[in-house]
Amino acid sequence: MDPLKAIVLLPGFDPYRNSGGYVFDADKAVASVRFFHEELKHVKGHKRGTPFYLEDWQQGLVMNLFGWVDAYGYRRFRRCLLFIPRKNGKTPLAAGLILYLLFEDGEPGAEIYGAASEYKQASLVFSHVRGMIAQNSDLMGRCQVFKGQSKAVELKEDLSIYRVVAADALSAHGWNTHAGVVDELHAQKDGELVDALETSTAARKQPLLFYLTTSDYARESVCNAMYDEASKVRDGVIQDPAFLPVIYEASQDDDWSKEATWLKANPNWAVSVEPDYIRKACQRAQDIPRFENEFKRLHLNIRTEQDVRFLSMTDWDACSDPCEPDALMHRPCFAGLDLASKTDITSLVLVFPPTDDDEMWRCLPHFFVPAAKAIPSDAKNRFSYEQWVREGVLIATPGNVTDYRIVRKTVNELAETYQIQEIAFDPWNASHIANLLGEEDGFAMVEFRQGFGSMSEPTKELEALVLSQRLAHGAHPVLRWMASNVNVKTDPAGNLKPVKPSAGSAEKIDGIVALVMGIGRALGGSEGPSVYEDRGLLVL
Repeated sequence: MDPLKAIVLLPGFDPYRNSGGYVFDADKAVASVRFFHEELKHVKGHKRGTPFYLEDWQQGLVMNLFGWVDAYGYRRFRRCLLFIPRKNGKTPLAAGLILYLLFEDGEPGAEIYGAASEYKQASLVFSHVRGMIAQNSDLMGRCQVFKGQSKAVELKEDLSIYRVVAADALSAHGWNTHAGVVDELHAQKDGELVDALETSTAARKQPLLFYLTTSDYARESVCNAMYDEASKVRDGVIQDPAFLPVIYEASQDDDWSKEATWLKANPNWAVSVEPDYIRKACQRAQDIPRFENEFKRLHLNIRTEQDVRFLSMTDWDACSDPCEPDALMHRPCFAGLDLASKTDITSLVLVFPPTDDDEMWRCLPHFFVPAAKAIPSDAKNRFSYEQWVREGVLIATPGNVTDYRIVRKTVNELAETYQIQEIAFDPWNASHIANLLGEEDGFAMVEFRQGFGSMSEPTKELEALVLSQRLAHGAHPVLRWMASNVNVKTDPAGNLKPVKPSAGSAEKIDGIVALVMGIGRALGGSEGPSVYEDRGLLVL
């Protein structure tokens, strides 16, 4: 490719603007690309063993990175952010950059660090580095590869070294960094690793820090801060000639379900990004609401909230089979008790796992509210406690606060009809009533905390039950309202827990929380074997 054409192949960024006296050396740019094409081979997949021919967008990145120099030949760009969705070949590209910096950059005693939040992640790039070296006898003869606990590559001629490091075992003292490659910047818990790398480059003439990442969630993070800075450099808001922003993304206004949007965000479309995979992932995101944000963030690089709408009301309403109390008499069940606050709704949900005669999961919700709170709602919230009290689906206890004596009495009355195996409760605000129910009334009370560790498995199971129409909730109006309100929050490991749409929101979700708690105890109930020992979890 003509280097003068390649250097403008950067989305939205004009390298000539604010070039700060640097010039483009076409020979250096071409040499960097030639190294990939002539010295490196792919390591994994169907291209294994074939020359690493850079795609046009990759040539644009590499030529800009190594072609711009000052009057002394030193590189212009000291930092680069490659902001790109998954599956666009960033790992082998990072490996090739490391090898070029190690073998061809001419820096005596270079120290190059390949970093990530965890050592396992940082080692992914190393596996490509090692594989590329193994396929080139000349490179192999010039270095020694250490593949044990301390993964590294050391040049024999001048002891330059590339080493794998991680933020979870950070020890940056004494670093003299020539280059650092940080993979998955969005996974960094804080800015400690980035700060350590950047401050360790002071003694080098032309250091380079290369950051690779998909989008982060909407939060304060080192990834979002760097993306915001890179975007402003790209747009000319910040004048920093030493920062190369390479940003591939869709916008919030783009139709995320359209192929044109997918192409916009994925430069390796139909190369390493398989169109059929993206189509299926998009369809799943449309079918299952909680996957929408994941699709947008990972495949379109759209910054999203950590929480997302959980249940489709169409799917929820399809689970409106009746739950006749008489049909559930003397049937084992697990209860979830969510007390919220004394001035709000308290939720008690009995969860009946499947039996030999009934494959359905069934639930019986009971809700309590202080009578003083059972007033007509305003137009904003569009619901009425008063109406529900009249319909008998919400129990109003006298006074300004929930009378837990009535809650306790209801539990004991229910136990005369149903075999309550356990009652799950959040110890944060339920210790008093839990003690009464447990010590005086003889119920098996089980603490059920509201973190990801406790809530994730039963939350996913609730979703699977709704989607497969294996849940029967009897179209209870209060529980339906809460189901329409609930979002789910996701942690970096993919765990889920139900949350309100926003902090301080008037939309309640306590009944869904109680339902999840009851399902959670049914998954691992202490009274006899769990239903899942025979059939396993439902899988979407």
